[in-house]
Amino acid sequence: MKQRVFVTRKIPDEGLRMIAERFDTTVWPSDSPPSVDEIVQNAKDCEGLVTLLSDSIDSDVISKLPKLKVIAQYAVGYDNIDVSLATDRKIAVTNTPGVLTETTADLAWTLIMAAARRIVEADRYVREGKWNVAWGPKLLLGSDIYGATLGIIGMGRIGSAVARRAFGFNMKVLYQTRSVNEYTKEIDSSGKGTRVDLHNLLKESDIITLHIPLSSETHHLLGEEEFNLMKHGSIIVNTSRGAVIDEEALFKALESGHLGAAGLDVFKQEPLQKNSPLLKLPNLVLAPHIGSASTKTRAIMAKMCAENLIAVLNGERPPNLVNPEVFE
Repeated sequence: MKQRVFVTRKIPDEGLRMIAERFDTTVWPSDSPPSVDEIVQNAKDCEGLVTLLSDSIDSDVISKLPKLKVIAQYAVGYDNIDVSLATDRKIAVTNTPGVLTETTADLAWTLIMAAARRIVEADRYVREGKWNVAWGPKLLLGSDIYGATLGIIGMGRIGSAVARRAFGFNMKVLYQTRSVNEYTKEIDSSGKGTRVDLHNLLKESDIITLHIPLSSETHHLLGEEEFNLMKHGSIIVNTSRGAVIDEEALFKALESGHLGAAGLDVFKQEPLQKNSPLLKLPNLVLAPHIGSASTKTRAIMAKMCAENLIAVLNGERPPNLVNPEVFE
């Protein structure tokens, strides 16, 4: 009898086909995520579970899935999963790192440029029929990017990819990170980036971009006190996790004009509530968590996810294992 797998959303065919060919596979039919009860109902007799960041795979869910052998996350992050309990239960947790690095760095730069040069405001200005003079000396003035100082919070795969792009704009790069790694060594050896503490990064940067995981230490890392340290008119971009920024404090800093602009791809609650005050801000560029959303990258992620799942269900160590203790 084939092992059973529940896939919580229809991932790209490149990966889904690999799973369906080998296992008795159920795929959640809606674009909206299944509830906790619906995940349990569909996965209670499954050995494999394919999840997204929007799926809450907490201790209550895991405890109700007695046959589960693997949780294959279709994402790099996995803060939606109780990895500790999964490890205790000898359930492998896998993810899809590396492949979305460059794509997410591209999106971070898209937000930097759109926020700095007020592209969304300009587009709206034209579409609403307000463009009545061919050229105006003070029309939609933005901020220069070339030669500016870029502050990068988190120098891992994505942070270093953002830094490499910044060098092409002749930017001064400051970065803050908790540990030395291959990426910090790469930036340091280039002679083009400088490691500083968070306080100095906030005070000296014209543009700040976040590339850190969400944890108890990074929750609301940037709030009112931190925004007040930033230069008047500076820009902040977040493509990491929504809760690393205090959104209420960000709203106040943008509304007052202390911060010139911001670009967000992630939020404390997703999807963003329709009555969110953030929607009222003209100097805020919003995106619906599309950091890895290129056709090529999402297809590769699907294949990686499938390969991780297949390996575990075949009794093998998967290529991208979050909790190696399961195989030790």
